[in-house]
Amino acid sequence: EEAPPAKTVAEKTEQPAAEKTEKATPEKAVEQPEEEATEDDVIRAKKGKVEGPKVLGKIDVDAGKKKGAKKTKSVEQPEEVAPPAAEPVAEAKTEAPAETPAEEPVKAEDDKKAAPDAGPEMIETQKVKLTGPKIMGKIVLPDPREKKTEKKTDANADRKKRKRIRKPERINVDRVREDQRRDNRGGDNRNNDRNKPPLDPEEQQRLIQEQVRSTLAKLGAGKGRSNKSKMRRQKREERQEEEASMPTESDVLHVAEFTSLSELASLMNTAPSELVQKCFDIGTMVSINQRLDAEIIELLAEEFGFKVKFINASEDEEEEEIEDTPESLEGRPPIVTIMGHVDHGKTSLLDYIRASNVVAGEKGGITQHIGAYEVVTEGGKHIAFLDTPGHEAFTAMRARGAKLTDIAIIVIAADDRVMPQTKEAISHAQAAGVPMVFAINKVDRPTANPEKIKEELAQLNILVEDWGGKYQSQDISAKSGLNVASLLEKVLLEAELLDLKANPNKPAVGTVIEAALDKGRGYTSNIMVQEGTMKIGDMVVAGPYFGRVKAMFNERNQKVTEAGPSTPLLLLGLNGAPQAGERFKVFADEDEAKNTANRRMQILREQGIRTQKHITLEEIGRRKALGTFRELNIIIKADVDGSSEALTDSLMKLSTEEVQVNVIFKGVGQITESDIMLASASDAVIVGFQVRPSSSVRQLAEKEGVEIRLYSIIYNAIEEVKAAMEGMLAPKVEEKITCTVEVREVFKISKVGTIAGCNVQEGKITRNTRIRLIRDGIVIHTGSLDSLKRYKDDAKEVTAGMDCGLNLHNYNDVQVGDIIEGFEEVEVKRKL
Repeated sequence: EEAPPAKTVAEKTEQPAAEKTEKATPEKAVEQPEEEATEDDVIRAKKGKVEGPKVLGKIDVDAGKKKGAKKTKSVEQPEEVAPPAAEPVAEAKTEAPAETPAEEPVKAEDDKKAAPDAGPEMIETQKVKLTGPKIMGKIVLPDPREKKTEKKTDANADRKKRKRIRKPERINVDRVREDQRRDNRGGDNRNNDRNKPPLDPEEQQRLIQEQVRSTLAKLGAGKGRSNKSKMRRQKREERQEEEASMPTESDVLHVAEFTSLSELASLMNTAPSELVQKCFDIGTMVSINQRLDAEIIELLAEEFGFKVKFINASEDEEEEEIEDTPESLEGRPPIVTIMGHVDHGKTSLLDYIRASNVVAGEKGGITQHIGAYEVVTEGGKHIAFLDTPGHEAFTAMRARGAKLTDIAIIVIAADDRVMPQTKEAISHAQAAGVPMVFAINKVDRPTANPEKIKEELAQLNILVEDWGGKYQSQDISAKSGLNVASLLEKVLLEAELLDLKANPNKPAVGTVIEAALDKGRGYTSNIMVQEGTMKIGDMVVAGPYFGRVKAMFNERNQKVTEAGPSTPLLLLGLNGAPQAGERFKVFADEDEAKNTANRRMQILREQGIRTQKHITLEEIGRRKALGTFRELNIIIKADVDGSSEALTDSLMKLSTEEVQVNVIFKGVGQITESDIMLASASDAVIVGFQVRPSSSVRQLAEKEGVEIRLYSIIYNAIEEVKAAMEGMLAPKVEEKITCTVEVREVFKISKVGTIAGCNVQEGKITRNTRIRLIRDGIVIHTGSLDSLKRYKDDAKEVTAGMDCGLNLHNYNDVQVGDIIEGFEEVEVKRKL
């Protein structure tokens, strides 16, 4: 069986190239008989499979090489014979060397099939050509491993499907580990990762955890129960992330407008100094107890990651205002506020207009309340006037006056200049969007200079009409009444331009100007009706207080049964003193009014609890470190709410790092026994502003050892509290030079030491004087004297120009020419 193939090989080698080219064309004709032969040959090949494999391997390798060599010759010659047949031969020729190792078994079978027939050499070569192009498509794949897997998949397709589940995940985890190992190695980056940014260790760890998690999830897939639990866990995690991203209740600050900086700091659990620094950064100078407006509160809260919800006791969220129809509106008198600096003549102007003397009734000649008056002009027109305080402490009162008013009269003294409170009043009016009329007062004085005032106003970007601007101004004299009528005409002209209207046929709405506690009447409130009509018997709610209107009085203390828009009133009937500036509203239903008031009271109580600051361990440590920390507890009682508020703010602004002012309670009305007991328990001082205690209360205060300070002028109260705080400060120790002594002689005596013979040049030296030894301007020693003698006698003191002998305690290095300086330590009272 081995001989025939050997002959075929020999014949192939001797065969000329021309024969191959001739038989290259009839390939198609030979195809059918070849297929029939292969079927028979396959059976024979199976039978002779055991004997042939060793020889076939040798023949195949040689045949492949020789065929390749012959094909190169055959392609060169037959260019003319058959151009279409040359294309497959060229393909076979170029890629044959790469295919031959993979094609070994096919060629071996072909040789076996050809062996019994002994002759069809050309068919074998044709078979190689035919099978070659089919396998070429497989070789194009880049990875040689994939070919082997393809062959295996043909035989074992079913088994491979199972392995695909685990395969990708294992590769991914290993790849991540290899990447990590390569990153740790620090170089040799062969996978073209140079363009990728290097991963952080945390990011790598996260990726690995994700891969492991996904692998475990894939391995556990198919188990229904674990899959469901996985879904539940994912949903739970997503929900937790959403909850974490949403602002919690603790991140929302519930504050009222005009909250003080210290209260805001305690709500945010932040040091007040940080808030002061933030305000300084945004260009606002604030003190720790200063009240902040809504804009600054929102800014600060945003800086520290909080959201702000403003709670105002006077706002009714669920209640909507009913808009008035144009037919229901009627004209109303203007509300005019008189504003300006202290002693510039605001109340004197109002006195002249009202033809009364309000100034005489005010303590110290300065206004300390906001007064509301109704005036009828010569032309029969009504004007409601508000007189505001000009003192620095009454900022909140001025702000309320500006918000309530329609027109502002800014009074400036012609013999003075535009003062800080004048500028503040202008800014309040501008913020409220209120038109201003400038009254330049005291023009009848010899030192008056109205043009200078107009020039200063121009520097504030306020041009009066005389200077080509839009603001009206009038030179007046409030004492003599010069040009006051012209001023009122200008005010009424501004009112006509505003076209002020209100609906009188609805329940009254307005603002509380002041509130007080009257001994005979109970709680009284000064109010300004802005819309609707107030009648006796109406159910009123003002802030957290409610009540039925028992009586109403005008500013002349005359009873009134009803009051329309722009009417100032004194109201009796509320169950408490509402804060000045609160809005009031008349309710038709008593239950609704009570519920509204109770809800507002609850909001205020919550706010008080939130802002109540308890002492912390850190605060105790800070105070101990200072060693000299003091607290001054004060209880304030005033005649009206506005005054108590102004006094509270002014006193709390006095707080320093060493002395803190705590206003533990403020209220209106007479000083009572409960105030004394509270002061006794909290070791506080009671400050009464325009109120007096009864004799029984005085006796109780003496018994309990409680100090009551009574004032009628606000700046007297502020100055005395400031002096008390200065007394609480630890005194400052200063050195005072008492004498200068020059050393003339030095005597050394055994068992005694060095005695210095000296002359007192300045002052007086005593036996107990502390001394300092100075040589060439440098302090050598500081100590005390052991002895002081004049001649042989002990001396208590030696005055200037006299000689003396002295011995320093535990010090003997005294030389001629040294200066001995005597000094004493004096305690000096510190000031705030």
